[in-house]
Amino acid sequence: MLWLLKSRERKAVFAMMKEAKRRGVEIDELKNVLTPEEFAALLPPEKPKFKGKIPDVTRWGLPADTEVSAKEYWTDEEILAVQASTARGEWEGAAALLASTWGNWDRRNLVNGALGEAAAADDGWLRAWREARPGDPGAALVDAESLVHVAWEVRSGLQAKHVTEDQFAAFFRVLEQAEEAVHEAAALAPDDPTPWVTALAIAMGRQYENDQYRAVWAELVARDPHHRGAHSRALQYWCPKWFGSDELMWEFAMTAAAKSPKLAPLLLVAAHESEFRDVPAWRDPRVSGALDGIVAWIDGEGRDHPATRGDRAYAAKALVENGRFDEAVEQFRQLGTRADGGMWAYSGDARGEFLATRYAACFGATRP
Repeated sequence: MLWLLKSRERKAVFAMMKEAKRRGVEIDELKNVLTPEEFAALLPPEKPKFKGKIPDVTRWGLPADTEVSAKEYWTDEEILAVQASTARGEWEGAAALLASTWGNWDRRNLVNGALGEAAAADDGWLRAWREARPGDPGAALVDAESLVHVAWEVRSGLQAKHVTEDQFAAFFRVLEQAEEAVHEAAALAPDDPTPWVTALAIAMGRQYENDQYRAVWAELVARDPHHRGAHSRALQYWCPKWFGSDELMWEFAMTAAAKSPKLAPLLLVAAHESEFRDVPAWRDPRVSGALDGIVAWIDGEGRDHPATRGDRAYAAKALVENGRFDEAVEQFRQLGTRADGGMWAYSGDARGEFLATRYAACFGATRP
């Protein structure tokens, strides 16, 4: 049935068959013996997504294409240090770092996410923390977040039609445990909005109805009405692809943008969600009219905000789509070699989308 596959897919299958024969294994076993880099090397290159003459981006002071990577990685030195210590089974550094974020809720959410991910992979250090400090709100917080990560690992990132009944049953079972853990964390630290950010993820996974979701949202905004991570999660809930609609998505984004400059980039996320459904939005006045303020935020006061790298990806795309090529080049200059922003990955080819948009920016920009 190879003739049913696209040309690139056929070439990939033949390459894998050849490699499997060379290694003396079945083709299905290749994934167990190849590194991700070796597997990627078997795939023939995709045709460029950019249709014009590809510019030499280094003339604009941008990194060469070969240096660009979509690999996700942390650059925060404090988080990296704690990840290293938890990998050794130590919990004291994690506890201290999380405690230091009290009151800086956006950063607290970032750190909690990193610790939750680490605990989902190996929770030995978290169990030691909870045993050493019973009733510690930080440990309870990480426990709840880790369970959300575990739940999604059990479910997998596949479309619902490809997820088995057993996977779904386990997914919902772990989310129920996560919800219990959230309530514990919230009771131990009533002023902390962070448990309610985790609760938003649980609400989406458990398929809360709109009014149920609004009840969780009310708890969050009562503690931090401008929480960026919470707003980003909530926007996804109100998207048509989840439990909202086009109208509700835009209403949420517009209301958020009116509250704080750091929430204005949600308009770009809404535009991208619309465009992904083939609904033109990049030049919508709600987007084009907000671009100046968004760029001013991410290049100024919000430069070091946890969400800024992702916001730059959206801003670069919006600037290109609005013909503001020189400004888009500046955003790519800040992004450097990193194509790991969530926006780029929607098509399944993050690096290709990054490069294509960067080509378009340089192609339309004034000469360097």
